[in-house]
Amino acid sequence: MSSPSTPALETVFQYIDEHQSDYIQRHKEWVAVESDSIQPDLRKEVIRIMALAADRLVALGAIVNLANLGSHQLPDGQDLPLPPVIIGKLVVEPQNPTVTYGHVDVQPAKKEDDWKTDPYTLTEINGNLYGHGAIDNKGPVLAWINAVETFKALKLATPANFKFVIEGMEEARSLGLGKLLQEENQCFFSDVDYVVTLDSLWLSNKKPAFTYESEGNACFFVDVECGSKYLHNGTFGGISHEPLMDLIALLDSLVGDTGHIQIPGIYDSVASLTEEESKLYEPIQFNLEEHKSNSGMKKFLYGTKVLFFFFFFKEEILLHLWLPSLSIHGFEGAFNEPGIKTVIAAKVIGKSSIRQVPHMDLSVVEQQVVEHLESVFSKRSSPMKVSMPLGVKPWLADVNDPLYKAARRAIKTVFGEDPDFIWDGSTVPVARMFQTTMQKSVIMFSIGAADDGECFQNEKISRFLLFTGTLLSAAFFLEIYKLHRHLHENSNTETNN
Repeated sequence: MSSPSTPALETVFQYIDEHQSDYIQRHKEWVAVESDSIQPDLRKEVIRIMALAADRLVALGAIVNLANLGSHQLPDGQDLPLPPVIIGKLVVEPQNPTVTYGHVDVQPAKKEDDWKTDPYTLTEINGNLYGHGAIDNKGPVLAWINAVETFKALKLATPANFKFVIEGMEEARSLGLGKLLQEENQCFFSDVDYVVTLDSLWLSNKKPAFTYESEGNACFFVDVECGSKYLHNGTFGGISHEPLMDLIALLDSLVGDTGHIQIPGIYDSVASLTEEESKLYEPIQFNLEEHKSNSGMKKFLYGTKVLFFFFFFKEEILLHLWLPSLSIHGFEGAFNEPGIKTVIAAKVIGKSSIRQVPHMDLSVVEQQVVEHLESVFSKRSSPMKVSMPLGVKPWLADVNDPLYKAARRAIKTVFGEDPDFIWDGSTVPVARMFQTTMQKSVIMFSIGAADDGECFQNEKISRFLLFTGTLLSAAFFLEIYKLHRHLHENSNTETNN
């Protein structure tokens, strides 16, 4: 890491370095809260982490409101209160502030799910801080808060105004957040210029990156039903339709052995790689062996060219990584216990999803999937039903936007190199939600390395990146200040002219 380039950052860096133990203690307190937004019986823990986050903002001097989102209905008909969303503001100058978005909920995790440590006890091993939420997303939210606190503690002028949006239902599709953004768009968010989300990872273990695209996701259920009860295959095998056989035939028709989606027309709307995007590929730091190690995979479908052709090999696998993909996630209704049970299932449900890239129309994708499955199934005669319980559109930003240029300068200041600009195969609905509702620039600001394992077993953040991420946030604040001042001066000049 290069030395900070301004006196303010040098002082900030020294303060951050001296307060490492304080930051780790806060991180430990937040990770210890089992804020699982998926399991209803842990909703009280989500509400508890929201209170902790609100208290941190109040300690900074922010004005905080816990916005009530009402409740949602569970599959069993029970109404469960949604955790409130924090909307807070810290205004220094009467200038347009930046919105900061983060979430503090997590997906389910247990020690027996191949975790090496207790997921809810932050544990340091070889310079890495392991714990659920360490990188997704409690660590980045705390790094941002710690950076704001540093300016105040040093009695330095805070370079920007802030409006905080922190939710507790991101892992459960951000229930209620979209409605809140729309309701507050002309009030709380009316004077916002930029939106910063804190939820993504780099492509490399070492080189910083900014995500400017996140894929959409269309999830499908395929129901096949042939009877009202399980049947013995010795009595009914060979004379009756078998739902599991039909389902396997359907799922097998979706994707080929090279990962190519076999649904007619699915690639029609995928835009060709532009010359500008091709240039963005060249400096990207991507190591296949590192990628294998991070994922636990021994081999990928692509990238088998020899090392002499490394550039082409890198581009080949990245192109496939950032094309639409289809995955089969499992099925329910059939026997899945150890051993064998010689029965024919009455009904089975297959579950799959398609990750969409920009320019793909969600409704068209749904129609293409249904038509393809109906065509395949017309050769079989047991009843079938296709549904899309979840559909999220992709998000795309402009890397030439002034906000991205400001972020690039902050990376250069702290890390001494330019960041990679990448696509993210995961789906981040809030990025599009903010962009569509507010019509403002949105950036996905990341301090997480590729091997940090967001949402997975042994999730972590390195001690180095936790503190460097705090410094990077401070450097970004300064760049946002310069950007906003520059735009304001240009606006005044145009007005005077």
